[in-house]
Amino acid sequence: MVEIKNKSGFVLWFTGLPCSGKTTVADMLAKRLEELGRKIERLDGDVLRESLSSDLGFSKRDRYENIKRVTFVAKLLSRNGIGVITAFVSPYKDIRAEARKETTNYIEIFVNCPLEICRERDVKGMYKLAEEGKITDFTGISSPYEEPENPEITIYTDKETPEESCVKILKYLEVKKII
Repeated sequence: MVEIKNKSGFVLWFTGLPCSGKTTVADMLAKRLEELGRKIERLDGDVLRESLSSDLGFSKRDRYENIKRVTFVAKLLSRNGIGVITAFVSPYKDIRAEARKETTNYIEIFVNCPLEICRERDVKGMYKLAEEGKITDFTGISSPYEEPENPEITIYTDKETPEESCVKILKYLEVKKII
């Protein structure tokens, strides 16, 4: 078991296509870090869209505003020693760069998963609706996703189990003395 040595705040920013596995791995990781005694706050895209950003849609402008709000919350928490785990598509490089600049110990985690696998995992049928034109501005179909160029961690959710991805992230955090 890993022992928590560092009490500094951090932000683990999961980014990837819809249905790539961000929430699954982020939730597992949050649980593991809490079991290790770390104070963790999970910021999830679906949850925050229902509360903090309920007034926003999915246009490029609204996506930027949503991530700006999330960044502000992550900034407050991380600077006060809380480990923040976010799970957002966050499709644009420049807004992720802004989150990096604004928060404490930002670590970008690219959840790399092929589009066809994301489609297969889509239990809500969003990809199908987007392909039929019933959902506009859908990342990966009618709206771009800019892959990170230099993420600190890349997980491959089509090749790794959620547990393997979680262990990979924990090892990185230990090596970097974040935990």
